[in-house]
Amino acid sequence: MAMASILSVQLGLAASVGLFDRVGPEGAACLRLTWAGLLLVVLVRPRRSQFTRSGFRSSLLHGVAIAGVTIFFMAAVARLPLGTASALEFLGPLGVAVARGNGATRVWPGVAAGGVLLLTQPWSGGADATGVAFALAAAACWAAYILLTQRVGDEVAGITGLAVSMPVAGLISLAVGGPSLAGQLDVDLLVLGLGLAILVPLVPFALEMLALRRLTTTAFGTLMSLEPAVALVIGFFALAQAPGVLPVIGVLFVVAAGVGAERTGARRAEPQVIAARPAPAARTAAQAAG
Repeated sequence: MAMASILSVQLGLAASVGLFDRVGPEGAACLRLTWAGLLLVVLVRPRRSQFTRSGFRSSLLHGVAIAGVTIFFMAAVARLPLGTASALEFLGPLGVAVARGNGATRVWPGVAAGGVLLLTQPWSGGADATGVAFALAAAACWAAYILLTQRVGDEVAGITGLAVSMPVAGLISLAVGGPSLAGQLDVDLLVLGLGLAILVPLVPFALEMLALRRLTTTAFGTLMSLEPAVALVIGFFALAQAPGVLPVIGVLFVVAAGVGAERTGARRAEPQVIAARPAPAARTAAQAAG
């Protein structure tokens, strides 16, 4: 189920790329997040009485993080290969894993840094600097998303918190991407947006919830560390993005750093701590989304 979640996120991101020429990355993010927010409001029907003041505030901030990771990552994917953008974005969860770990994890940032150098190749100027900046901004938002996911999970029952967070993300995405959708909306685009919202973040979120009932957070985080490698494969087959040797090695370095950090630095308690997608969107949303 965890691997199915990763595939769903990356396929959803690859499908979103096809919308860029029509509505831009901001418009693609807007369609995904707005539909996801509407679906969760209808399905969950959150009520203010279900939240403490702290839980409600955390859910609102969670929505800001979801919007940030989705919008920034869509902007990065418009400028970078999917595998490169995903590997750079993964520095966010890697940073969280290292920060919450012990001294044995301190080697992994160096491994990840080597991977980033191979991915971006600053000596050749090959990587789009703006795309790299957007991917790193998405990484920071994903780190915030993980920490806020833990807090919301501690304070709000079930997925009720997400039913507040996702509409907040949808409203932010409307402010950012709504203008690019003006005059473009038609039935086909709305249906496509609905499908993308289901693919990222709704399906990945459900699969991750089910997977975490059967896996430890360490095992789950280790599987999530494979996401940049999966993105590299999806980019090759779905988007015809053929990477060079150095970017492939760079992705492998980032994956190795993620696996190592999770295996040596994962928390022993609080199973709510999840490196889950906003859909890349929720990843999943992030990710989704993403």
